[in-house]
Amino acid sequence: MRDPAPWQKRYEKMLILALLFGLVSQYLFVGASAGISVMVFVLGFYGLFFYSIKGRMGGFEKWQGQASSGWLLFIPIFLLTLTYAIYNNQLFRQLNLFALFALIVSQTVLMTSSSVKPWYRGVFYTELLFLALIKPFAFIGVPFSLLNERWKGKEVGERGTRSKLGRISLGLALSAPILIVVVALLASADEIFLSWLLEIPNVMGRFSLGNGLWRIIVALFFAFYAFCYIWGLLFNKAVPAANKAAEVSTPGTVQSYGRIEFDPITAGTLLISINLVYVLFVAIQFSYLFGAAKGLLPDGAAYAEYARRGFAELIMVALINVVLLMCGLHLIRRTSAMAERIRKLSLTVLIGCTIIMLVSAYSRLSLYEEAYGYTQTRLLVHGFMLYLGVLLVIAMIRIWKERFSMGKAYICVSIIAFVLINYVNLDARIAANNGERYERTRKIDVAYLGTLSTDAMPALRKLQADHPKLAGLQEVIDQLQEKAHRHTKWQSWNLSKQRALGSFDPPHESDYSRG
Repeated sequence: MRDPAPWQKRYEKMLILALLFGLVSQYLFVGASAGISVMVFVLGFYGLFFYSIKGRMGGFEKWQGQASSGWLLFIPIFLLTLTYAIYNNQLFRQLNLFALFALIVSQTVLMTSSSVKPWYRGVFYTELLFLALIKPFAFIGVPFSLLNERWKGKEVGERGTRSKLGRISLGLALSAPILIVVVALLASADEIFLSWLLEIPNVMGRFSLGNGLWRIIVALFFAFYAFCYIWGLLFNKAVPAANKAAEVSTPGTVQSYGRIEFDPITAGTLLISINLVYVLFVAIQFSYLFGAAKGLLPDGAAYAEYARRGFAELIMVALINVVLLMCGLHLIRRTSAMAERIRKLSLTVLIGCTIIMLVSAYSRLSLYEEAYGYTQTRLLVHGFMLYLGVLLVIAMIRIWKERFSMGKAYICVSIIAFVLINYVNLDARIAANNGERYERTRKIDVAYLGTLSTDAMPALRKLQADHPKLAGLQEVIDQLQEKAHRHTKWQSWNLSKQRALGSFDPPHESDYSRG
């Protein structure tokens, strides 16, 4: 029999490891909610990935360039993976699936230099979509080709193998009737042996055909996708563009063809006009923007209505200003030094007014929360405003420092912000803030607290300890404990659910009749 080539052996081992990865994946996730299993899954993928690219980093066909950026992504990937074993917020558990997928794809592409585009350019992420969602399916036939090559290598000894298989089959056929008689005799002679035989149908009955088929499908999906994705990175044909856009350079200027650019006078007029309105708005209403908390409301304006009506409009204006800012940074043609100075000053004023509007919107939302309570959406909007404020400060730096890479800063800040919002523990903060509000106002929406995850349990228990007679709170705690008790498999282990269980005693219907 012809021995397979070394490269074929390696790729066959890679396929075997991918199949094992698929089997482990279905065991981790089918019939069990995500928990510590996510960490095992991610570690399994990286084991397959690093085995597959062994020898390609620093050796034959060296991959260099952006690998160092890829190594840094291990930090957010690890932190987001860890959240599945610590927290139980359902929104972030879903969002983190997409975030982890995007980060892992970005990291593997960077470490293998499968894209020639800089990671801080938008075109890089367009290429990521192609590499992650389209290209792997072009290699779906590769596993079958590897198996076919291995089968061809066995054709030389096929005749001998067939004769051996024939003789084995004949022996099995002859042994069947003998085994039937022997097993019947042993079963009648030993009750323990008989009990084992009788248990076989029960064991087989535990495995549902539909469930088994679903597990096979999930295992094959993970195995084939992981294999084909890594195969696409190993045999990437990406080549830098040979012809770049024509550029005509003069001292201090660059002219790019095929790019939309606005006349500086037209753009300057637009920015100055908008800024005049914003400056006038801020000057006249400054006392109202920040004085509401001290009772300085316009005549006839209710406390909560003022907060609700002003917040949404200010956020919309802030988002419009971000669009104007991006256009002002990239789509205004550079001409004279005076025009350039006007452009920078106009954009700076625009950012300053936008930041003031964000601060105003933040304070209005705080007023609204004080009147109606704290929810996940409201706290997320708080976080988004802080995030938007940081982006605006970065944009202001970019206005006056042309060489500053705003794209790099935005991507890094976005990843850091997303990881931080995961570790803020929103549900616990919501429960704690609503508890503090109850201390001040004696108002609380207990029904909403029941929609939170088990992350809120410590704060709810503290609230119950301070106010044991608060109606409905015990029922909420019992419901959260019951939800945590539904997922007891080791794959679903989670610190938040484990802490919520405590001394869990399943509630009885009579418990909910307590007033």
